[in-house]
Amino acid sequence: MDHHKNVVAVILGGGAGSRLFPLTRERSKPAVPLAGKYRLIDVPVSNCINSNITQIFVLTQYNSASLNRHISQTYRFSTFSSGFVEILAAEQRQDSPEWFQGTADAVRKIMPHLREWRVKSLVILSGDHLYRMDYRAFLKKHHETNADLTVSVIPATPADAESFGLLKTDESGRIVQFREKPKGDALEEMRVDTTRFGLDASSAEKRPFLASMGIYVFNYEKLVELLNRNEDAVDFGGEIIPAAINEYNVQAHLFNDYWEDIGTIRAFYEANLDLVSPLPKFNFFNTDAPIYSRSRYLPPSKVHECDIDNAMVSEGSILNGMYARNSIIGLRSRIDKGVKIENSIIMGSDFYESIEEIGANLERGMPHIGIGQNTVIKQAIIDKNVRIGSNVRLLNEMGTKTFDAEDGSVYIRDGIIIVPKNSVIKDGTVI
Repeated sequence: MDHHKNVVAVILGGGAGSRLFPLTRERSKPAVPLAGKYRLIDVPVSNCINSNITQIFVLTQYNSASLNRHISQTYRFSTFSSGFVEILAAEQRQDSPEWFQGTADAVRKIMPHLREWRVKSLVILSGDHLYRMDYRAFLKKHHETNADLTVSVIPATPADAESFGLLKTDESGRIVQFREKPKGDALEEMRVDTTRFGLDASSAEKRPFLASMGIYVFNYEKLVELLNRNEDAVDFGGEIIPAAINEYNVQAHLFNDYWEDIGTIRAFYEANLDLVSPLPKFNFFNTDAPIYSRSRYLPPSKVHECDIDNAMVSEGSILNGMYARNSIIGLRSRIDKGVKIENSIIMGSDFYESIEEIGANLERGMPHIGIGQNTVIKQAIIDKNVRIGSNVRLLNEMGTKTFDAEDGSVYIRDGIIIVPKNSVIKDGTVI
């Protein structure tokens, strides 16, 4: 049987993205830039394409121009294939005027869009995870065990376990119990022998819990039943999965590889900076399963008298006499002499300014898009199209944990300085 027939993927683009604010101030969460040239949405969409799943819906709370543009310019399938990547935003209708109330509510509301695809298996994915997974193995497990629902799980340490939905299985791998974020004794009761899932004894001892990754394969008809029966349920993790366990065949599929939820500023920052280390946990250089993104036809980056180490430099950048360590330099970055950047993510720019524009801006005291001379930046995320003047110091030397500038040009979250998209930081500013 061909498991790919009638498989549709739904990628949940997340809520209003408050945990990633201010990166989500002017864009929806799936459009947040990643690794200097990608966007978060590229990861699950690429996983789908590499797994031969080409009918993909992306659900988002609000439509953002950058997400629409990115999807329409990146994922175009041949006229002869049935492939598509389509964005569905929370629609305000007479009968449901409010936002998606949760993951299950979001899927319930888009059901009318799915009817015409004669879906047999619905793969439900999250839009803010960094991992590489072949969903074919996931679907195979789902079909072989004749499951109504299969949950992808990852072995977890006791420290990580309490922030996840945890589950227990019987000998056959069928899920018999599910608990959302248990603590204390309730957590201890969820221990499992993960050697059953192929972990060796020492790994199993370190990671004795099965955590739900929030990634599911549903038999479509059973999902419709579940959503109708539990009409007040708004979330999969908290409500639909526990309800399903009692009545349906719910199976666990173990994924034992790098997987990171990058839905918070801290996690996003650390996952990005891990990419620049000599042996990153996630490899963008995997040719068997590439991560796709928009091809932009930019010139190669130009580097003049720079000292750069443990860094990723994206295309189209002009780097002049700068120093960088453990940093990501995004596309079309323009960085001047004497600039020092450490442990930072520079997202780059969506367009180039002409020499004339730069000159005219300088006369008005407006820095060019990029980073001006002798500026020092440490532990920061500099969003797109930001203008940072010269002799600026973004260092957070006071070690402030949280800060919001009145004009919205700078934020600090978890000790990380964030300069949101399109901000202007004047010459000599010190944060």
